[in-house]
Amino acid sequence: MSVLVVGSVALDSVETPFGKADNVLGGSGNFFAASASHLSPVQLVGVIGSDYPIDKLERAFASRPIDLAGLEHADGTSFRWRGRYRHDLNVAETLETHLGVFSNFRPKIPEQFRNAPFVFLGNIDPRLQLDVLTQVAKPKLVACDTMNFWIESRRADILKLLEHVDLITLNDAEARQLTDEYNLIRAARWIMARGPKHVVIKKGEHGAFMFTASSIFFAPAYPLEAVFDPTGAGDSFAGGFMGYLARTGDMSEANLRRAVVYGSAMGSFAVEKFSVDRLLEITPADIKSRVADFHRLITFEQDLA
Repeated sequence: MSVLVVGSVALDSVETPFGKADNVLGGSGNFFAASASHLSPVQLVGVIGSDYPIDKLERAFASRPIDLAGLEHADGTSFRWRGRYRHDLNVAETLETHLGVFSNFRPKIPEQFRNAPFVFLGNIDPRLQLDVLTQVAKPKLVACDTMNFWIESRRADILKLLEHVDLITLNDAEARQLTDEYNLIRAARWIMARGPKHVVIKKGEHGAFMFTASSIFFAPAYPLEAVFDPTGAGDSFAGGFMGYLARTGDMSEANLRRAVVYGSAMGSFAVEKFSVDRLLEITPADIKSRVADFHRLITFEQDLA
């Protein structure tokens, strides 16, 4: 089954303690698609300006099952972000943000995308996320992402959106900001009381929690010796998570837990190089091996004595 993702298609310039990259492929839509496409076909909806290196994007995704029919071409400059990470790689310092044509983006879902069984609403204005839901048929699962900017400026719209989604992914700071709850268990319950059946709270290098009404599951972050660029790790997590659910079509709790692990595995690959480069070069064998590593990390024999 396929996954529809609506998100940003951007150009990033990133500096970390380990190097720098200028004007590389970035944005939530690109990271999600590069990740999820290892597990299921992806339908990408976004907007680019007349300056976007579309040939570079098409070459990058040429070998992946990513349908770009929903990519709008608009006159003007593309969304660009410039940021810097110091030794705390959990915190990005934004140096420049140029929204360009993204500021006027109004997602238009192509007819052939409207029956997608899995829908991921990337980090865009919650009013646009709600509008996307009026353009799709009856998805099996709708998930969304958000960020502190929208929580601060469009909180009422996010609360309305929560009534229409099955799952939300957000980081721990965003969960606390949205709910005014410091404790993440209470924050997750607050969110689930407003609609979503599942809440995934990402904690960067400390892993990710998945909350349901009756359970809590935790997957650690993969222990890497070198992290080059954490940009897009969260979107890559979401891509792995949604891609695995779309591949299996299984919404049981046991399978949702496996999806969290696949998401964590894909997020760990994303940070090993700048941009989407590492996600484009990994193989099914690489993914299988890393998921097996996760299994060893979180499995132990219970002492019943």
